[in-house]
Amino acid sequence: MATLHEYSNANPISKKYNKNMTEEENLENQDLEDVEAEEVDDLGVDMPDIPLPSEEEPEEVIKDEFTSAYKFAIVGVGQGGSRLAETFWKLGYRRVAAINTAAQDLKPLKIPENNKLLIGGSGAGKNREVAKEIFQSHREDILDFLKNVFKSDFDRVLVCIGAGGGTGAGGGPIVVEIAHDLCESFGIETSDFQAKVGSIVALPTKAEGSRVISNAKETTDALINFCNNGTLSPLVILDNERIKQIYPRLSVNKFWNTANTSICSLFHLFNKVSAQDSEYTAFDKADLDTVLSSGIISFGAVPVRMKEEEVQETDISYAVRDNLKKNILANIDVASGKVASCVVIGDRGILDNTPQEYLEHGFEQLSRILGDNSTVHRGIYHTSKKGLVVYTIIGGIEAPEQLFK
Repeated sequence: MATLHEYSNANPISKKYNKNMTEEENLENQDLEDVEAEEVDDLGVDMPDIPLPSEEEPEEVIKDEFTSAYKFAIVGVGQGGSRLAETFWKLGYRRVAAINTAAQDLKPLKIPENNKLLIGGSGAGKNREVAKEIFQSHREDILDFLKNVFKSDFDRVLVCIGAGGGTGAGGGPIVVEIAHDLCESFGIETSDFQAKVGSIVALPTKAEGSRVISNAKETTDALINFCNNGTLSPLVILDNERIKQIYPRLSVNKFWNTANTSICSLFHLFNKVSAQDSEYTAFDKADLDTVLSSGIISFGAVPVRMKEEEVQETDISYAVRDNLKKNILANIDVASGKVASCVVIGDRGILDNTPQEYLEHGFEQLSRILGDNSTVHRGIYHTSKKGLVVYTIIGGIEAPEQLFK
């Protein structure tokens, strides 16, 4: 069988001038050779006009406005949850989305319009079941929306939920499930129990009525069940009634801003600090991961009140105890926690003049509060701001038997 090369060279076409032929005969011969050349060309493959894919353009990279241990993708569900998501945006997080069933609740949010999703359109009217039906019927729309907003470059998803309203109460748990689908599609989760999805749920105040309280209870119970079976971590339960008691004279506008900023800023602080080195003692990403993967968690922050110009032996341990009393999270038993982190941040002058044993005494105080078999991660950092502040995060807390009294 002739090879392709041999075939292509068979019956070669010669276009040399033949002196033994007349000019007219040479022209006729040339025309004949041109026809033979066309016939040879026609032996090639007749290629159909197939649209070929263009070279893939590099995916847009979304960057937060700071360096942190984890790249969080944050989605707010309902009015209260979307306010929390907006607060994260103000802190510099850029993978932020908001979902609602009422346009008037989405419009005031100061995040890009492309990061907002309206489904239903008529609201849920404080009816949890109506919202559940709307969100169930739009699961694929929500998944596509989150893919477009977050892209693929993130480590964890945080679903922010206002548990009292109909949209957050009914749609929040469904968005948690969709967030798992999102993580699986990007390879961030590879098993049902490798939870990379967490939640902040905001409880209503007592004055908001029995219907709202009922919504919040059912929603929180659903999230706690996720937490117990290992498919949700961390779970932060923000208690707005408790905020009212700690800050009794806040105006309406300042009330919500204080509540949201307090919890989001604490979350943000630990995420940032765990990506930074310390010349004293570092709290690293692995330490933070231990707490974030432990289920229900609680945050706290309190300044060290010094009676003298220098830190005294019991000042830090007192601050640790005071910290646990004055947090704005649900009234849960932090002593049931299994893991904790305590980060002390102060100006260099104070830290350089504070004996190590005073700091150790404060860390040991937290260990004693948590009890046997607990782990306390530590961090000490200096800052330009004057003073000394103790920040705590406690995880592995047992679910409260009764959230609403």
